[in-house]
Amino acid sequence: MDKKLLRTYAALVGITLIGLLLIKELDIAYPLEVRTAPRSSELSVMGEGKVEAVPDTATVTVGISVANAAAVADAQARINEVNNKIIASMKEINIPAADIKTSNYSIYPSYANEPQQKISGYSGNVSVTIKTKDVSKVSEVVTRATAAGANEVHGVNFSIDNPDSLREQARDEAIKNAQEQAQRLAKQLGIRLGKVTNIIEADQGGVMPYYQKAVSMDAAMGGGGGANIEPGSQTITTTVTLFFEKR
Repeated sequence: MDKKLLRTYAALVGITLIGLLLIKELDIAYPLEVRTAPRSSELSVMGEGKVEAVPDTATVTVGISVANAAAVADAQARINEVNNKIIASMKEINIPAADIKTSNYSIYPSYANEPQQKISGYSGNVSVTIKTKDVSKVSEVVTRATAAGANEVHGVNFSIDNPDSLREQARDEAIKNAQEQAQRLAKQLGIRLGKVTNIIEADQGGVMPYYQKAVSMDAAMGGGGGANIEPGSQTITTTVTLFFEKR
């Protein structure tokens, strides 16, 4: 056998014997386990909380549209007359001026279909938004606005004026739900839970308002006794993740 090869073989045998001797002397378990990261010492559990609530605020948006006015001043006068009637009508049912908003006020020319464009009249429109914290008044608001001259009803928006307390209730429900799930998991896994080390709440994007399309003009103007417009309910949802120490 080649002397060089023989020396290499003898060296490998020697290293192997030394390794076995170290394992025996140091009482090293076999097989060896190499860890690149420590084992997790936490249990994370997600919980969800939901709270149902009836909206306490309603916003009604109506429109005033005029056409074929002879002059800008005529279109403006017609719009202003109806706008002022709507505002006066809302004050009669104790809706303050601060909750009535006029917006999107515009007047523009109309053109006749001739070889050369020619102004044939003037049109205009405006939106009036009425806010009330008495949702039972919604039907009356629509009926009064159309009776005052509004010829468009854009819709009703129901919302919760102060959702913070409801979010807190949903969060409490989510924490309770996560704790109950953690206890069940710990029992199934045969582990003991320690203190909560962290909590993460998911961003739910706020409470989404409920939007209802406008009713027909006949119903809005009092046909059949007016429209029944109900606010329904809204759901406030949140999720939390709790991190528990494992003992």
